[in-house]
Amino acid sequence: MDKQILQIAQDIKEMKIRGAAKIGRTVATALKIEAENFKGKDTNEFIKDIKETSRFLLETRPTAVSLENALRFVLLELNKGFTNGEDIDTLKKITINAADEFCENSNLALERIAEIGSKRIRDGDVIFTHCNSSMALAIIKKAHRDGKKIKVFADETRPRLQGLLTAKELLEEGIDVTLIVDSAARIFIREADHVIIGADAVAANGAVVNKVGTATLASIAHEARVKVIVAAETYKFHPQTYCGELIEIEERDIFEVISEEDYKKLKGLKVKNPAFDVTPPEFIDLIVTEKGIIAPQAAILVLKETYGLGLFEKELWED
Repeated sequence: MDKQILQIAQDIKEMKIRGAAKIGRTVATALKIEAENFKGKDTNEFIKDIKETSRFLLETRPTAVSLENALRFVLLELNKGFTNGEDIDTLKKITINAADEFCENSNLALERIAEIGSKRIRDGDVIFTHCNSSMALAIIKKAHRDGKKIKVFADETRPRLQGLLTAKELLEEGIDVTLIVDSAARIFIREADHVIIGADAVAANGAVVNKVGTATLASIAHEARVKVIVAAETYKFHPQTYCGELIEIEERDIFEVISEEDYKKLKGLKVKNPAFDVTPPEFIDLIVTEKGIIAPQAAILVLKETYGLGLFEKELWED
């Protein structure tokens, strides 16, 4: 396996590469790198190598369905070529082209979602956001660039403080932004017109998996009758949930929450650090995708259109 792939995997695990869209583009590019650097001439060995790399990358962030679907997109194209008996040079080209196509589609989705979502924002609106979603920020920035005067509340999003990154990014755009502690959401939510958040995964029933704290914020917004808008590309819709499979929630290192020194002092202390939570569809008003706006309950239709019957082909991953 190429050394660049090992570094990419490490950077994803350590959240040096973060954000579902960026992770998806990065792992697609990783398969492109692996294909370009493959020196053998045997097609079976090439398929084995690409699948092994895919499985390795898949383990880095189990909740990020964009990662899985990016790999899946490339593997589906590669599988077609292999089934058709293509030679090694053609299979390498198919892998490279599929990776490039995924990245291009991802970037186009960002622009399209920003265009569609920004139309929901009016001049003078107050927006509440959580974490550091490139999709949510794209909508907010587009509204600002269109001349709408907006104000944003960004919560810290502990323990990694991605909300601070959001605040810095919005400040650089000249947007009026206020950073608040997570536990103050109920105090400020009534000032908001919208909550705009991203998603790491969308289930068949319209439930949204996103950075932990999202479900709490959506619940507070629902209680305050503030609309919750989710910005998500269709490759974040989880095909396996069509068949009833649950999305795995990643547990991160406890030392993001407590110092190793304090943990050693507090004998018997248990610490939990889930990276994500699940927001039920009844707390979500609409989902903005690159294909348009849908209700959460229509997620299953997106899955049918994008992934057929939603069955997950095990042969894509197995040698």
